[in-house]
Amino acid sequence: MISVLRLFSQDNLFFDLLEAAAQEAKTSVHALLIVIRTPGQLPTLEEFVALRKEDKKIRQRLAAELAKTFVTPIDREDIDALSHALYRIPKTVEKFAERMIIAGSQAATMDFSRHVILLEQATEIIMEMVKSLRHRPKIEVIRQQNQQLQKIEGDADKLLSELLREIYSGKYPPLQAMLLRDLYELLEKIIDRCRDAGNIIMQIALKHF
Repeated sequence: MISVLRLFSQDNLFFDLLEAAAQEAKTSVHALLIVIRTPGQLPTLEEFVALRKEDKKIRQRLAAELAKTFVTPIDREDIDALSHALYRIPKTVEKFAERMIIAGSQAATMDFSRHVILLEQATEIIMEMVKSLRHRPKIEVIRQQNQQLQKIEGDADKLLSELLREIYSGKYPPLQAMLLRDLYELLEKIIDRCRDAGNIIMQIALKHF
């Protein structure tokens, strides 16, 4: 018979790994925000690649543990789905950094300050939601946090539409307009990834709490 202590330690391991994945996602966004706040200094891709690879290792560890564990604290498909959603955050951040490097001096004068608050809020909420899973939070708490994420994502959509109108107005040279659109859409997609993770946590809460 599997001891209660062993089951408890396995539960903690899954929550530890999910929290580690959420932390890697938050760290990657934090690194990106430092780049955005210092527009005269273009990023190096190595830091973002390393963060994404570290998150991939966590995802692979989770997959390995799921394969050899019979009893999991929440449904194994939910653990896998949340792990995948969290992994997509640093992966998209890496794409943004790559585009900034390709853009070179064209990106140095671009203003992404309006995205900073939205990105910070979204990743902070995701970190809180993932950390709360091991404590089986009240469904209303998770619902409120998820609603906050939906609002942030909606605000990001509105911001993207506003910026696209500005881009298509003819204010920018064609090359800069193309680069701006690409970078704005990637920033909005990072927030989409956070929303996706929040939706999965909401589904977990509805089933288990």
